[in-house]
Amino acid sequence: MDTDLIFSSRRSPVVCLHGCVASSQPLASHIGLDTLKRGGNAADAAVAIAAALAVTEPCSTGPGGDAFCLFYNGNTGEIRGINGSGRLPRAETLDFLEGRGYSAEAPPSPSDALNVTVPGAPACWCDTIELFGSHKLSLQEVLSGAAELAEVGFPVAEVTAHHWAHWVGALRDAGKELGRDLLIDGHPPKCGQVFRNPALAQTLKDLGGRGKPAFYQGRVAQAIVEIINQHGGVMTLDDLSSHESEVITPISTEYKGVRLWEPPPNSQGLAALLLLNILENFPLKALGHNSSDYIHVLVEAVRLALTDALRYLSDPDHVTIPLQTLLDKSYSHQRAQHISMERAMEGVEPGLMTGSDTVYFCVIDSQGNACSFVNSTFMGFGSGLVPKDCGFSLQNRGASFSLHRDHVNCVAGGKRPYHTIIPALLTDSASKSQKTQLLAALGVMGAFMQPQGHIQVLLNMLEFGMNPQQALDAPRVFVQYDHKTDEWLVNLEEGIDQEVAEALRKRGHKINWPVTGHKRSRFGRGQIITVGDWWNPSVSHVDHPAKVLWAGSDPRADGCAQGY
Repeated sequence: MDTDLIFSSRRSPVVCLHGCVASSQPLASHIGLDTLKRGGNAADAAVAIAAALAVTEPCSTGPGGDAFCLFYNGNTGEIRGINGSGRLPRAETLDFLEGRGYSAEAPPSPSDALNVTVPGAPACWCDTIELFGSHKLSLQEVLSGAAELAEVGFPVAEVTAHHWAHWVGALRDAGKELGRDLLIDGHPPKCGQVFRNPALAQTLKDLGGRGKPAFYQGRVAQAIVEIINQHGGVMTLDDLSSHESEVITPISTEYKGVRLWEPPPNSQGLAALLLLNILENFPLKALGHNSSDYIHVLVEAVRLALTDALRYLSDPDHVTIPLQTLLDKSYSHQRAQHISMERAMEGVEPGLMTGSDTVYFCVIDSQGNACSFVNSTFMGFGSGLVPKDCGFSLQNRGASFSLHRDHVNCVAGGKRPYHTIIPALLTDSASKSQKTQLLAALGVMGAFMQPQGHIQVLLNMLEFGMNPQQALDAPRVFVQYDHKTDEWLVNLEEGIDQEVAEALRKRGHKINWPVTGHKRSRFGRGQIITVGDWWNPSVSHVDHPAKVLWAGSDPRADGCAQGY
């Protein structure tokens, strides 16, 4: 029952000196911390956590999905990243889909095999270790904790058990059954029930031993192609074997002395930066946290930012995206002029929006390196297709494509879709040091909630002086487009005052309040680790040196931050 998820306790931020991890599963956080203690760095620990989450939270993530990472080098201050998103099969063109009878008005169902894109996560894991890892631990050693967890078994956590059952039910309603690898006697595991996944353990061991070829060629690749083709898809072994990650330079914007870094398109990191640039034109602190004025401005800015992101954002290999123009402060100033404090805007055109189930996690190590990482199968269990004896489900990221021929995100063979998953880093833009100074690794998962979540938790710290845990605990707002009514819907989480909800209704917003229980999952699940307590305006930073790590983990998930 939804009433079971009541936040009736409080949690302190985790404070530590040497290394810190934060994820949505305690067992995964433990494996990440153990990796640091064994000599691994932030990148090694992030991949260890990614694999452990594939075991403990398979409804959200796994080798059958995509991944993105940003890495801050503690020695040089350089920030680079990896785009681990996969492409649509080459044969899957718009003409092909139209030949099958599909159209913009009647696309394939979200879990259709035609929406399976090449899984990018395993290559991203391998490349993260190769490019950013310590090289003190082999890939096999990094993945060993997750492989053991899958082989020996683990008790399923409470929130995960709820979502496991929910998404199994959704797939069954769609006439699709999950493979036996992800069920116990045909049923989703209950909270506290021990779940084993020996097939995934073997997949992880193979990946650790032979690297990318173990996944993109041979047994696993063959199993992926077979199950997709059995269900009407057109992926080939060549689509898999030709997959490569992309090394990326993040995009960023400055806000009041800090710089927020996000992955570039085809990820929606652009939406978070556009949102922050628009909000810079308003006195947010003076408006008051989660007041009706503050939420009104936030909602209107989200609508403008998402409209631009959905209009321009796609695979940069296929379209030219005017990033410089969009991120120019004068452009956001113009956009901000559309916002009236008295009344909600009319006529803000949205694009296609769908749901998501994802994991976000972050690590900072004793050398000052940071890894911000996100891994996802898109919707819960993605397509619901489980390759034989592999232990994971395949993502359905292709559901993000448009079938409108003139749309920037129109489906095309070999194309990457508009991608919702975004890890973030925060640096000090006011630092007099030549080296970029890291302030935080942060993220909030959850489809189109992600840029909204990034900015809300960031502003909770920057404008309202909350510590990382308080910033994640605070009630959130989620703006989404309701296709049934052709209206923007403003979801307000339990904890926001009823008077605020009523005041927003009077300004013309369609309000869903209060959102309670497990329905809170729509507000995403975040993790934050900060370097120092720069968000605290009341302390001297002589007394609180910047080397102390502060961390928080979202109460909407099962996880925790751990440090040493």
